[in-house]
Formats: sequence, structure tokens, C-alpha cells
Amino acid sequence: MSRPEFIALIAMMFATIAFSVDAMLPALPQIGQELSPDNVNRAQLILISFMVGMGAGTFIVGPLSDSFGRKPVILAGSAIYIAASAACLFVESIELLLLARLMQGLGASGPRVVSLAIMRDLYSGRIMARMMSIAMMIFTLFPAFAPLLGTGIIAVLGWRGIFLAFIVFSLIASTWMATRLPETLPKPNRRPFRPRLMISALHEMVTHPTVRLSIIVQSLCMGMLITMLTMVQQIYDLVFDRADVFPFWFAASALVAGLASLLNATIVVRIGMRRIVTWVLFLQVVLAAGMAVASELTLPHSTFFALFVAWQATLNFGVGTTLGNLNAIAMEPMGHIAGMAASVIGALSTILAACIATPVGQLFNGTIQPMAFGILTMAGAGYLLMLRMKRVEELQAV
Repeated sequence: MSRPEFIALIAMMFATIAFSVDAMLPALPQIGQELSPDNVNRAQLILISFMVGMGAGTFIVGPLSDSFGRKPVILAGSAIYIAASAACLFVESIELLLLARLMQGLGASGPRVVSLAIMRDLYSGRIMARMMSIAMMIFTLFPAFAPLLGTGIIAVLGWRGIFLAFIVFSLIASTWMATRLPETLPKPNRRPFRPRLMISALHEMVTHPTVRLSIIVQSLCMGMLITMLTMVQQIYDLVFDRADVFPFWFAASALVAGLASLLNATIVVRIGMRRIVTWVLFLQVVLAAGMAVASELTLPHSTFFALFVAWQATLNFGVGTTLGNLNAIAMEPMGHIAGMAASVIGALSTILAACIATPVGQLFNGTIQPMAFGILTMAGAGYLLMLRMKRVEELQAV
């Protein structure tokens, strides 16, 4: 497999998560009206259940691939993902759909997590960094256009057609990987699956003050992102009556995350990870407070909409300048258990973020106030915890 083909394959496996989340956004109103007409806010849980399943899968798929090989775990995850997607085609209740989405997230964690291990198996150093940057750039572009793709599928096949697209997407990726990529972890290099080591790693991480604080702040930042994702389509539709242009504005604001990642890579060495995260969270406290105040004022409709779109872009900017830095902060003291630590951090932060965002999303009342006050609270808590992290680091340096 040539390097360009390998990068394209890795990017496609990365994109499984973005496609599974962002392409669903235009379908949420129809699903809510059809399967939960008495409480359409429950349709938001379609995103949350997927995230919870993905978080749970992240905890185990890395260690499983170390024991059984990369390809079997990816193919098993793809099979679960495809089966769950097929189930979504026929469910007639919101409860069964949420269960199927939970299993879909569990399956999607295989390609997403293990593809990173495959890249580490084959490449290292600057070559790996360059290839990862290219793959992540492709990955960043995909979620920007996923809602637009979802809108097109719904127009032709209805909302259930999106799950058919998921099946086709996963079949292409898994078949491509199975036929073109050899196993990258030879049997002599595999390690037994030991749950006790996972529990030990979890204990070490939650008792390390910097790592613990970083995971909590990362959960809050992801919670802000998930809150935006679960509520943004309803806001465009019910608050601004602009559901028809939602995919286009979403694409424009999502591209900001990619630009923020490039900016972060340029300045992080000079400024430092913790300082960047602290500044971004403080900025979001100010902006979220401003949006909360604006929601109480009688502003021209177009002005209020422009303010919201700009705020949405800043939330995506925060994704590019906080999550990677917080993950690096948490990983830095855990070099001796890096693989296990990566799985634990990903699992804990994703599940905690889903738990934080869920009650906020369910408070949606036809205004942006629940979103503004919810994100203000998360950003404020994250900012205070980053100040606490600074104090912990100063005490450790003494």
C-alpha cells in the first residue's frame, strides 16, 4: 500500500465518527416528530447514545488490538457498526433506536481508535507526524460537509436512508482495509489482555492531580461541543427559522476548527498548552455570558442570528485549541503506560462529556438560553479548574 492510499484509508476510518454524528443532525427533527412526538428533545439522545457507546468502546478496543491484532478488532467493530446501522433501518420506537445507536458507537470505536495504533506500528517520528497531519486535515474537512450530505440523503431516501449510507460507508472502508492492508502487529509482539492492568492504569490516572484535572476539563470542553451539536439544528429551525440553510452555516463554522488546529500547532510551543486552554476558556466565559445577555434583549432578528453564528464559530475554534492540548497534558506524565492511558482518557472524557451535555440539551425550550447558560457554566468550571492546575504545577515545582 502506497503512502497516499494509506493516508486516505486512515482518514476514512477517522471519518466514521464524524459521519455518524454530523450527518444525523438534519434528521433529528423528523425522527423526533415520528418516534417521540410528545417530547421531540429526546431526539438529541440519538447523538448522546452514540457518544456513550463510542466512549465505552474506546476503553477496551486498544488493549484488545494489542492482544488479538489490529485487523480482527477493526473488522469486528465494523461488523457491530453495520449490524447496528441495519437495525436502525427498521426500529419503530425511540428506545430501540437509542439502543441501536449505542451499539453503533461501540462498533465505531474500533476503526477510530485502532487506526491510530496501525499508524504507530508502521511509521514513527517526523514521517508519522506528517502523515497524521494530512489525515487529520482530511478528517477536519469531513464533518463540515456531513450535514449537507445528510440533507441530500434525507431528500431522496428519508431519514432512515442515512443509516443505509452508514452501512455502505463502513463496508467500503472495512473491505478496503481487509483486502489491501496487511496485519501490522505480528503475533510475537502481541500482549495478553489483562483487565487488572486497565484498572491499575485507571487508578494511577485519577489519583494524579494534573491528569485528573485535565480529564475533567477535557470532559467539560467536549460537553460544550456536544451541547452545541445536540441543540444547534433545533436553534436554526425553531429560533431563527433557517433550517434550510443550516448545513451551509454549519460547514462554514466547522471549518474554523481546522484553522484553529493549525494556529494551535504554530503557537503552542511558544505559549504552552495550559496557558492556551486557560485563555480560550476565559474567552468562552465572556462570549457565552454575552450570548446569555443577548438572548434577553430585543435585537433585530438578523443581528441576533449573526451573533449566534459567530458564537458557534468560536465554539468550533475552542475544539481546535483545547482538546488536543488537554489530551497532551494528561498524557505527558503517563508515558510508561501511553497506550492504556490513551484509551482511558478517551473513554472517560467522552462518557463524562455526554453525561454533562445530556441534561442541558433536554432543557431546550425554543430559545438559546439553555445552550448559553449551559456552556457558560461548563466554560466557567473549566477555567477555574485550569487555574487550579496552574497552582498544582507551581506546588510540584517547589
